[in-house]
Amino acid sequence: MTPRKPPVWFDAQYNNHARVLESAEILAHWAEASALVRERASCRLDLRYGPGDKQTLDVFEPDPAFAGGFAPVLILLHGGCWRALDKSDYSFLAASFTDEGALVVVPNYDLCPAVSIERIAMQLTEAVAWAWRHAAEHGGDPSRIVLIGHSAGGHLAAMLSCCDWKRVGVDLPRRLVQGAMSVSGVHDLAPLCRALFLRDDLRLDAASARRLSPVHYPPPAVPQTLIAVAGELESEEFRRQNRLIRAAWGARAVPVCEELPGCNHYTVLHDLADPQGRAHQLARQLLGLRWYSGLL
Repeated sequence: MTPRKPPVWFDAQYNNHARVLESAEILAHWAEASALVRERASCRLDLRYGPGDKQTLDVFEPDPAFAGGFAPVLILLHGGCWRALDKSDYSFLAASFTDEGALVVVPNYDLCPAVSIERIAMQLTEAVAWAWRHAAEHGGDPSRIVLIGHSAGGHLAAMLSCCDWKRVGVDLPRRLVQGAMSVSGVHDLAPLCRALFLRDDLRLDAASARRLSPVHYPPPAVPQTLIAVAGELESEEFRRQNRLIRAAWGARAVPVCEELPGCNHYTVLHDLADPQGRAHQLARQLLGLRWYSGLL
């Protein structure tokens, strides 16, 4: 019988701020790069999509060279263990995608413990609905919406892949999301019930962890797919979480499940931002941008 692991083990596995020694420097670099992107980009900041304190979003419009109103729409969901970080920390990811012809939407959401994870997911259904209703005003095509989420955002992207959009709004199409990518996502929340550093903020129990875990959902209907990637240098648990969603949903729903060489929980986003990065090229294919290399 396998010994039951103590809470300190789960803390070490899931607390990336403590695990990655240079995490503070990386986050500072993100903030600096993101501020520069917001200064230089054609963007609309802090547009309200719902009544919650943090229910605002930023819209980064595609390069004018791609004008015509048919840009695919990339919705970026930030990480932070559902209790930290902000949309402004992720602006740096928008630049390479807008340069390639995508409209990028980055929503905020209220954080734990002020709200529950379930409430965060419900808020983000409103953000996605906003994007569908307003994309055309910013040069986007509402029939080409893709979700990419990092860490907690990867969990939320997987959840939203399974949403019945008709229950969110009768005007919405049933298949609103065309595809999604979970980057270092947490797809089974049960282990987090044992992580002491998250316990007071997330307030999960066995029942809520199961209810909010995408591994227990039916996979999204084909042809919609989810791509799952994590960093090769991430913890054992984050790499296991990456594999779990493929095991739960199968290869048809999750055609790509990979570990990115040399990447940790933070630098995996540098691969997503880099036009030559594997994650970036997979995202290009989901978005249907002009070139890719037969990656799926």
